[in-house]
Amino acid sequence: MHWRERAACLYVEDPDLFFPIGHSGPTLDQIDEARAVCGRCPVTEQCLDWAVRVEQVEGIWGGTTESERRATRRREGRQTRSTVITAA
Repeated sequence: MHWRERAACLYVEDPDLFFPIGHSGPTLDQIDEARAVCGRCPVTEQCLDWAVRVEQVEGIWGGTTESERRATRRREGRQTRSTVITAA
């Protein structure tokens, strides 16, 4: 069974919950609600790994926002560059 078939978000009535528009006010409540679903999901780690790997821009994936995933990719990039420089 593919990880997406086990995702808790499949059972949410409104998939738009995971695609908030904006970064303040009621949007923060929407993000919190989406993260609550992710918090009880058995495949959050696989979801986040996929979103970071494919550079998914929009939506809440693995309990993270676009800006959080972008920060993760930057950190991973710095770690990779540091490892290459150290190894050389």
